[in-house]
Amino acid sequence: MAKRRLPIGIQTFRKLRERNCYYVDKTPYLARLLDEDTHYFLSRPRRFGKSLFLDTLKELFEGSEELFAGLYIHDRHDWSERHPVVRLSFGGGNFAGPDALEANVMEQLAGVERRLGVVSDYLTAAGRFAYLLEALHRQTGQRVVVLVDEYDKPILDMLEQPEPARANRDYLRGLYGVIKDNDAHVRFTFLTGVSKFSKVNLFSQLNNLTDITLDPEYSSICGYTEDDLDAVFASEFGGTDRERVREWYNGYSWLGTEKVYNPYDVLLFLRRRKFAAHWFETGTPSFLVDKLFERRVSSVSLDGMLGTEDLLSAFDVNKIGTEALLFQTGYLTITEERELGGKALYRLGYPNREVRQGLNEHLLRHLVQDSDQQTANSIRLARLLEAHDCAGLEELFHAFFASIPYQWYTNNHIAHYEGFYASVFYSYFAALGYDIAVEEPTSHGRLDMAVRTAGQVYLFEFKVAEMAPPGSALAQLQQRRYADKYRATGAAIHLIGIEFSRATRNITAFETADA
Repeated sequence: MAKRRLPIGIQTFRKLRERNCYYVDKTPYLARLLDEDTHYFLSRPRRFGKSLFLDTLKELFEGSEELFAGLYIHDRHDWSERHPVVRLSFGGGNFAGPDALEANVMEQLAGVERRLGVVSDYLTAAGRFAYLLEALHRQTGQRVVVLVDEYDKPILDMLEQPEPARANRDYLRGLYGVIKDNDAHVRFTFLTGVSKFSKVNLFSQLNNLTDITLDPEYSSICGYTEDDLDAVFASEFGGTDRERVREWYNGYSWLGTEKVYNPYDVLLFLRRRKFAAHWFETGTPSFLVDKLFERRVSSVSLDGMLGTEDLLSAFDVNKIGTEALLFQTGYLTITEERELGGKALYRLGYPNREVRQGLNEHLLRHLVQDSDQQTANSIRLARLLEAHDCAGLEELFHAFFASIPYQWYTNNHIAHYEGFYASVFYSYFAALGYDIAVEEPTSHGRLDMAVRTAGQVYLFEFKVAEMAPPGSALAQLQQRRYADKYRATGAAIHLIGIEFSRATRNITAFETADA
């Protein structure tokens, strides 16, 4: 297959098609959406192709047949049927002021009116929106298509200021309620954004939406599957280590049979030919990191969280569930589904190496508050593990905790939580991309942490000195024969028992043995 242009940053379907860019055909989903229902909602993390999908819907309803030549839907759609499209996007704009959101909506509606030849003099956005839907239906004889991109951004931008966030939420509730009130004039609705706010709090007036966020049939509506990479980008992947590409960028799941890649990662990798945190670097999760520490959530516990569908949707200004926050923003994904008491229970985990490394780097930055020291520690850790220098590791681990400012302990309750000590270790290893397993089950019990490097396996057991007898960490590793599980790998196995003191906020015992 001949090479085409990589559509990096292109969110306009017409531009993508006219410039002969690579395109993963998502039009089978368009055909299904049109057949099944009329009002939809979809939540996906940032940079997953939501805006491009909405623009594709716009071109379809406006009858731009030439753009769909060769695509699945071309011969399955009635191109003589055209509908007026009202598209609102909250991707840009500043929503901090008391009237900023109203002004933004009024400007967007005015733009639609100019484009479609409607004149109105309504003083409120809700009244103007309702009149626009009715006027377009009357003017064209066709019901209106309503597309809303980043529907939640006016709220998300203000989450650290609850009162303005609530005001924006309540305003949007009324605006989106206009769509249901004017259902006679509406042919199709599609709202999309990063978060999935509670229907009670945001969509109480638009309660006829079909939520396809966790619908297995729509799990790949955004993102690239393994088959997509083979079919569309085969000419770009010559000589590439595809297993490493999977490790870095694949792994997102919304209950489909296939996991998907973030498109932005794939496209940036193909352009730069470099394994890096392309997606992660486009957004700083400072709000998320603050929330994790505020709630005593250790980094060790992130990979393996459990949640129900209700819990993954527990997102609102007054109540932002930790699991929902991590899942909806793309830092965790569904790794396992099971049934419990007639309800679906989901296990969450990091989707890939990019996210695991990136998030743990930010957690460390929050802890150490000295990026130069953090970097120096990380570089030294990698070298010591390569050399299997256990004496050097003990010295370095002391430096880990010594580098955390004293006031951090006095201002944060998490420092008094047992999992905090193991979290520091975990985040350093994870930020370097090592293969780590926590709470690893064996036939003799659960191992605190296993770290695999080239030809070496390090097994860790952590204890708090004030809560356990001296020497118990290493003794537990030996007595429970945790090493047995790893002998078949042929790697050298090293046992490391570490004991911490809450009083000194550092290591009091560091014992090693080879298994």
